[in-house]
Amino acid sequence: MSKALDGVKILDFTHVQSGPTCTQLLAWFGADVIKVEKAGEGDATRGQLRDIDGVDSLYFTMLNHNKRSITVNTKDPKGKEVLIRLIKQCDVLVENFAPGALDRMGFSWEKIQEINPRMIVASVKGFGPGPYEDCKVYENVAQCAGGSASTTGFDDGPPLVTGAQIGDSGTGLHLALGIVAALYQRNTTGRGQRVLAAMQDAVLNLCRVKLRDQQRLDRTHTLQEYPQFPDTEFGDAVPRAGNASGGGQPGWILKCKGWQTDPNAYIYFITQAPVWGAICKVIGEEGWITDPSYATPKARLPHLKTIFSRIEEWTKTKTKFEAMDILNKFDIPCGPILSMKEIAEEPSLRATGTVVEVDHPTRGKYLTVGNPIKMSDSITEVTRSPLLGEHTEEVLGQLGYGADEIAALRESKVI
Repeated sequence: MSKALDGVKILDFTHVQSGPTCTQLLAWFGADVIKVEKAGEGDATRGQLRDIDGVDSLYFTMLNHNKRSITVNTKDPKGKEVLIRLIKQCDVLVENFAPGALDRMGFSWEKIQEINPRMIVASVKGFGPGPYEDCKVYENVAQCAGGSASTTGFDDGPPLVTGAQIGDSGTGLHLALGIVAALYQRNTTGRGQRVLAAMQDAVLNLCRVKLRDQQRLDRTHTLQEYPQFPDTEFGDAVPRAGNASGGGQPGWILKCKGWQTDPNAYIYFITQAPVWGAICKVIGEEGWITDPSYATPKARLPHLKTIFSRIEEWTKTKTKFEAMDILNKFDIPCGPILSMKEIAEEPSLRATGTVVEVDHPTRGKYLTVGNPIKMSDSITEVTRSPLLGEHTEEVLGQLGYGADEIAALRESKVI
């Protein structure tokens, strides 16, 4: 079966997480991703957070599936010639270097266009044009600058970053969409273009509901679905809202049976308006169905703490899975708080390819996240990450280098 991006060649100058997330996704869709690494070192994450001495870390292996690795000394003129040949043959160059690094390598946008006018150059940067454009950015910095941290946590505590890598992986996903769009547009224009995904911009895009709430707060000076209402006066910026749902359907995390010893014995419960009557019957509060203080969504807003406290009395008598089974019969929106251990062991996630077991020549078998996007005509096969420089000779041969030339390049440490 063919793949969606069969025939697309990606020159991968990425490292750590944001860029590799992008190029791995493109590789899962069938693109030939050639990862360029520094000889003897490679991507910094090969050695970060190692759990087995001398073996590529899970950090690296879980972000670089389905790719080919070559090592090139980009400072050597002969190494630059290798890159020129790659640029001529590839469709997209993806990089997440510090600002200006490509220019210092001698491969400015203008130079790349001169070599291959159809080349798409896609970049992850911390910030877009502005006062912080030249700043180096990591995951948590992006979460803070993009509005996530200021709106995450409880109002009586400090800003919090989320465990979801919305700065790194989130930006990589945005960049992948930009690349596919640029490839599609090239079918019409015949030209390459630059594609930029700034980490601050990507985080803000994922936090758009908080920008929505900022404008509502400016106009009304209150946010009635937030847990601060009606007891606490709102300031001039969107506050941290704990576990509130962030939407028009109030939600909260509630304790379930076993919460005293299990840190994940909780369920997320949403009091969706259409099933309010069913909720009342399940928890034994039928009187709330007609009580003027509870009968309508607007009337319930000042009483959400009381409502969730009463629902929690019921959930504490059930395990999170027992509660799920009961609530789903009535279409009451809810979800268990699943630990990473539970997710790793969930059979349905294995069956769909969302969690995949991969065999590695030095690490052995390990679990990784598979392609989150499922397509009926482009089936994802997750193959292991490459060893450092594993495909150097193979790629150079495809660029037209002969065996003697490759041997000479290796002798002179260009590769």
